[in-house]
Amino acid sequence: MARLYGSTGDGIARLDESNGAWNVALSLRGSGAQCLAVDPDDADVAYAGLREGGVRRTGDGGRSWVDCELPAPGVFSLAVSPVDGAVYAGTEPSALFRSDDRGATWRELKALLELPSRPTWSFPPRPWTSHVRWIAPNPHDADVLLVGIELGGLMRSVDGGTSWEDHRPGAQRDVHSLAWHPRVRGRAYEAGGGGAAWSDDGGDTWHAADLGRDRDYTWAVGVEPDDPATWYVSASTGPFAAHGEGDPEARIYVWRGGAWSALAGGLPEPLPAMPYALVATERRLFAGFADGQLWASTDRGESWHACPLEGERLERINALVNTAA
Repeated sequence: MARLYGSTGDGIARLDESNGAWNVALSLRGSGAQCLAVDPDDADVAYAGLREGGVRRTGDGGRSWVDCELPAPGVFSLAVSPVDGAVYAGTEPSALFRSDDRGATWRELKALLELPSRPTWSFPPRPWTSHVRWIAPNPHDADVLLVGIELGGLMRSVDGGTSWEDHRPGAQRDVHSLAWHPRVRGRAYEAGGGGAAWSDDGGDTWHAADLGRDRDYTWAVGVEPDDPATWYVSASTGPFAAHGEGDPEARIYVWRGGAWSALAGGLPEPLPAMPYALVATERRLFAGFADGQLWASTDRGESWHACPLEGERLERINALVNTAA
C-alpha cells in the first residue's frame, strides 16, 4: 500500500492508498506545521517543522507526536540523510541544526553562518531576516550536503556540515527546492526564484536550465528515479501570482532533450492553485496543490487524473514526501 505524507501549513497529513482512493488523516492540527521529512528506513517515523514551535517527531505514522526540543522555534526545512540517518533542521533566522539520535539532541552547524555572503542574506517579504529554505543530504555520500538560503544562495558542505562553501557558481540565489538523483552520483537539481539549474559534479558547479519555459519563478522540483535527464518543475510568473488568492498563472514542466515543455493532459486549464509539491516515484508522478488537490500521472506527465481523497478534508499541500513506489 502506497503512503504519502504532506504538510498543510497548519498540520500534517498522512495519505494511505487503498482501492484506488487515498485516505487522509490529519494530525498536529493548528500547530503551524509547514515542512516535514520521513525516515527512509521506517515510514512510521516522520518529523514535522513548525513555524513557531520547533520540531515534532512521530514513531507511529502520525498518531502521536513528541517535541524534539530544537533550540530554535521557527523551522522552515527538514531532511533525513538516506545514508546515515542524520536529521537536519533549518530555521528562520537562518541557522542549521543536526541530530544523530532521531531528534533527541541537536548541535548547530555554526560554520554556515560564517560564510562571507551572510551579510547579504535577506528574504524580501521580511528583509531583516532570511531562512534555510531547503536541505538536501546527498543519498550517496553522508558528508555532502546542499543547503538553500531564501534569499542568499546555494551552499555546499563536503564534510557533514563542519565547513561550508559559499554560493555555488551557476546556481540560483533565491533557492526554493533542491533534489539529488537517487541513483546517479553527483547529479543534483534546483528550482529557484529566477529559474532552474542542475549539477553533474556533486553540487560544486551548476548549469542553467531555462530553455523552453515561459515562466521563471520555479518552485517545486521532482526527478525521475530511472532517468537523470528527465525532471520536473512547477513555475509561475512571479511570487504574487504563485502565492496570491487569484489565478496562480502556473504550469508544470518537464525537462527532456535539453529543453522544457509544459505538461497539460488532463490537468485543469488554467491550474486552480500553485503546484507546491512534485514527487516522482518508480511508477507515478504526483503533484500537490495549494488548494489541497492531489493529482497523479502514470505516463511521466503526459496525462493526469485527480486522486480521490477520502477521510478528513485536505485544504492545502505545502510539501509532499513519498514513502513507497
